[in-house]
Amino acid sequence: MPPQRRAFSPHPVRKAFDGRFQVNQTSPVKAMTSRERVLAALRREPVDRTPVVNPTSVATVELMDLVDAPFPHANRDAAAMARLAATSYTELGFDSVMPVFSIIQESSALGCKMQWEQKDNWPTVRMSEPIWQDVDDIRIPNDYLSHPDIVCVLDAIRLLRKEFGNDVAIIGKTMGPWSLGYHCFGVEPFLLMSLDDPGKTMQCLERMKEATVQFGLAQIDAGVDALTVPDHATGDLVSGEYYKRFLMDMHSEFVDAIPVPLILHICGRTVDRMDYIAQTGMAAFHFDSKNTPCESKEAVGDRISLVGNINNPETLFSKDPADVRQEVIQNLESGIQMVGPECAIPLQTRIENLVEIPKAVRHWHDHHGHSH
Repeated sequence: MPPQRRAFSPHPVRKAFDGRFQVNQTSPVKAMTSRERVLAALRREPVDRTPVVNPTSVATVELMDLVDAPFPHANRDAAAMARLAATSYTELGFDSVMPVFSIIQESSALGCKMQWEQKDNWPTVRMSEPIWQDVDDIRIPNDYLSHPDIVCVLDAIRLLRKEFGNDVAIIGKTMGPWSLGYHCFGVEPFLLMSLDDPGKTMQCLERMKEATVQFGLAQIDAGVDALTVPDHATGDLVSGEYYKRFLMDMHSEFVDAIPVPLILHICGRTVDRMDYIAQTGMAAFHFDSKNTPCESKEAVGDRISLVGNINNPETLFSKDPADVRQEVIQNLESGIQMVGPECAIPLQTRIENLVEIPKAVRHWHDHHGHSH
């Protein structure tokens, strides 16, 4: 049966997708639910078809209007957050839902000054007004997990689990310490510190990682199947060697400390650090369209799953479904384990382009007649 909206979703389903996929009879893999498919891909096990996943955000203004869950309300109210997150599965046909649309919930709980914006804009941290200047300023509040912007996420996860049971994969999000450094120190001061005093920078990361771990564990208790860890050591700001020096070992520590599959997300050109990322033990790396599927697969081999990498600003936002389809096919033909947008999509992205991603995946597998 197709997924049905229940308690928190008073709006009728416009178009629902069955989470199961009937494979060609020659496939050795039985038909899977969306949740089974995603978890198998994260373990690099056989799947009935390539999962379509959303490790960051596929929230759009159109979807907000459809379920009456606009920003900033959907970032701060659990029921609205869950309604909007559910559309990834019920309206778009993705195999996962992601209730954490922004990258600022933790920063708000840590005391950063916020700009919550309106429906057509992302909430942001006022990084020009940093809350910390030195390592001794860093403090994870005792009531960190009780902050309303943290509780909102945890309650939304519980609502989604109650709504969908084991049908769809629920992916949470907990920001890595490098990203928290940008938010709490400001981008330029934090990067300058990493140049001028690497030792102090490591001390800062060590202290901030507690926020990452605490929020991750709380989301597991609430019911997530996996977690995205965005840690914005982006290719345009940080070199591959910087990644190795500051973050590689810490990301391995997260794998030990947080007992669900972790999906590392770093924007930009990152092929220079993919070899290091593949050694961390992370379940998957969510990579940017600045890296081709083929070169990314060559860089990591079979050591880590990849989530790639449909271009946002040009393809999903500006082009047509036929263009989306071509990028999906490039990922599938390169052996990428999971397909989805490269990052959080522009809020004005058209639904028809997003629906094309799972549609193209199904069409490709129909014509190839085998599991991936």
